[in-house]
Amino acid sequence: MELERKLAILADAAKYDASCSSSGSKRASQAKGAVGNAHASGICHSWADDGRCISLLKILFSNVCVYDCAYCLNRRSNDVPRATFTVDEVVDLTMGFYKRNYIEGLFLSSAVMGTPDATMEKLLEVVSKLRLQRGYHGYIHMKSIPGASLELVRRTGLLVDRMSVNIELPSEGSLKVLAPEKEKKNILTPMAYIGKGIRELALERKKSLRTPLFVPAGQSTQLIVGASPESDLQILRLAEGLYGGYNLKRVYYSAYVPVNRDHRLPVPLKPPLRREHRLYQADWLLRYYGFKACELLDEGRPDFDPLLDPKAHWALRNMHFFPVEVNTADRESLLRVPGLGVQSVKRILRIRRTLSLDFETLRKIGVVLKRARYFLTCNGRMYEPFSFREGVIREALVEPEERQTPTGRLFFPRLRSGDLPLPLSMPKGGG
Repeated sequence: MELERKLAILADAAKYDASCSSSGSKRASQAKGAVGNAHASGICHSWADDGRCISLLKILFSNVCVYDCAYCLNRRSNDVPRATFTVDEVVDLTMGFYKRNYIEGLFLSSAVMGTPDATMEKLLEVVSKLRLQRGYHGYIHMKSIPGASLELVRRTGLLVDRMSVNIELPSEGSLKVLAPEKEKKNILTPMAYIGKGIRELALERKKSLRTPLFVPAGQSTQLIVGASPESDLQILRLAEGLYGGYNLKRVYYSAYVPVNRDHRLPVPLKPPLRREHRLYQADWLLRYYGFKACELLDEGRPDFDPLLDPKAHWALRNMHFFPVEVNTADRESLLRVPGLGVQSVKRILRIRRTLSLDFETLRKIGVVLKRARYFLTCNGRMYEPFSFREGVIREALVEPEERQTPTGRLFFPRLRSGDLPLPLSMPKGGG
């Protein structure tokens, strides 16, 4: 098969993987003949309309898979064009595209060819040739193949910038129904190993800069949203546990796209992009705003309001917390106000040391008063008189065009296996 045809097949096969972030690495080389530089500010990248990064050469090594996962386009029972690169083809493509300024990094994954170890060995051979033979020091994000030996994971982690192990399904029950050939432990064990390695080598590098880099841009994972019946609360609890217990840099959420017909799968009218967006917003609140999953949602309301962002959703359920006085409130309280971001809170704390803030000043420093005005006071005064009730404020926050957008969750049959999120206790030998 011609290389151009392989590239078309394997680039298209990789498009459903959202976890291809390209920032956070400090890999560089001054050696003569070295090519590329991944530095702290991250690779220059752009995004598709659905938010996915498109700046990397994003390909599968192969889409010939031994698994038959219900949701996957490359499942072995599908009649789709198949292709497999050689190691040298991937190396030459990466070097050629980089030198022509077509790309600024590589994202490489693969279907499972034969066995996880055999597949991981091929990926390791690619990155070894790029780094050690071709002198490439640009950005590389490599997918770890679940079930591959930890020694292969270790050797790969010493050569790449970021690794990811995709969980894909948010619960063990869904994994058993939709991907019965995969095992939970094969996903969580390498994730725990990578997280432990990142922590340990980061501590060692504080003592000696000669300590080798190990996955310097961190690890990530992907969760498919809408292929299985888990609530937003279950998904968010899982993400929170991954951040806390597995040292993850990012959890990516991918709206389920129906590419197969299977009785185990729902038939959505369109991908749940709105729900994916709300989960990303909630994830941001977990990582940067001090929220907990149990604060944002509960068993009585396990899903986000599709018409409101998660912070506004929380605020309307906690009206007793408001209004917040902008001139005296602490940082944690200000971060909970809809319309206030991390940077605007920093500006507020800095400016109010010397000035008394009013609403016009807040507007000038970037506060989104369209939302914040319902939850703030400046020197004890509200922005304008209004009824301080949940229903009134909600009506004001929801955009008119949003009210016309059909929303709602899909309904699923009850799973035969358990539908609780994956347990987040560390596997034996984990960090």
